[in-house]
Amino acid sequence: MNTKDILERIKAAIEGAPRNGYIAELHLQIIKYSDELEQLTGKEFCEGLGIGPSFGTEFAKMRKIAPRLKRANLNVNLI
Repeated sequence: MNTKDILERIKAAIEGAPRNGYIAELHLQIIKYSDELEQLTGKEFCEGLGIGPSFGTEFAKMRKIAPRLKRANLNVNLI
């Protein structure tokens, strides 16, 4: 799957999230697709989703957490 398709999936997921669950869903989606988004910068991620650049920090944090969660046997396919 290419980056554009992944960003579309993430965008659909966060748009479908409850208003108070938007950020949590964003975090989950970044973790889910962390391997595929490895080469993307926070700025590119935010631009691709049409969200504010401040979310680039959240993107970076979740990408750093993802490997540890996967080592703890998180199955990202279930997210």
